[in-house]
Amino acid sequence: MNAFELTRALVDIESITLNEEKVGDYLFDYLSRLAAKYQGFVERMPVEPHRFNVFARFGDTPVVTLSTHLDTVPPFFASSEDDEFIHGRGSCDVKGIIASMIFAVEALLEQGVCNFGLLFVVGEERNSVGAYHASKNPRGSRFLINGEPTENKLALGSKGALRFELQAHGQMAHSAYPELDESAIEKLLDVLQDLRKAPLPRAPVLGPSTINIGTISGGRAPNVIPDHAKAEVFIRLIDDGEPTRAMVQSLVGNRVDLNEVLCIPALRMKALPGFETMIAAYTTDIPAFGGAWGEPLLLGPGTIHVAHTSEERILKAQILEAIQIYQRLVVQLLKQ
Repeated sequence: MNAFELTRALVDIESITLNEEKVGDYLFDYLSRLAAKYQGFVERMPVEPHRFNVFARFGDTPVVTLSTHLDTVPPFFASSEDDEFIHGRGSCDVKGIIASMIFAVEALLEQGVCNFGLLFVVGEERNSVGAYHASKNPRGSRFLINGEPTENKLALGSKGALRFELQAHGQMAHSAYPELDESAIEKLLDVLQDLRKAPLPRAPVLGPSTINIGTISGGRAPNVIPDHAKAEVFIRLIDDGEPTRAMVQSLVGNRVDLNEVLCIPALRMKALPGFETMIAAYTTDIPAFGGAWGEPLLLGPGTIHVAHTSEERILKAQILEAIQIYQRLVVQLLKQ
């Protein structure tokens, strides 16, 4: 099996968040065969029922760990390929990255290099539960190479995330008499409009914070004044989130119920000689690891611009390039 075949095999195993068990089993078996050949060790790290991280170690201590996640966003669609690309859900986010990491590891082992590991975690696309679990169960790693689509460039930083749920309450009534009661949807829309207009922080390296109103729901029927409405809002942070949290709380006041679901701070990382750099406008598992698996670096093949879309795909050339880059990174970090 070559790297393209492994990528397609992984894509074809549906692993939408909460359903990572089958792809975890597949990788556990695959890495167990590699470990048997090179005297490594592989384990399942239980997280929740039917959900586990997969960790493989080659050598006594994994000084460097290559890591990414097992889950994908919905909807699932199977793999296909042409001369340039592998297509399918998870092809760039992140199953092509998994394949690149595994083939880089195998090449290093063939060269006699050791003392590194592979860690594949569950739940990154929702709440980083696998990374949080791994942070409580470190294995001695001093450097963590996290894989996300960066077009094989080393990220100097990544934005954080602040996620809210907003719930508005009103009073049902006949739509012919809106003056008699209050519309939960109109309350919610007023708040969302204020949020859209609110000034958000900026930073020299990471740029501006951004806001996305991801979902809106509510109401009973077109001819009924709505008594409930709900929205989910996602803000990309350039700091620890405290200024933005305070602004949102002040702006919303007591007009609707505000529930904070997630807050992950922005992250800044260092450059290394010989590697191109970029800024990741998205959030990763790195903050959830909390440094327990070592100093973080962020790099992977693929572009984030097609991740989470119906056109998700990854350049075959970038998969091959990543195999070489991961080897260079591991060797350079081992020397440190």
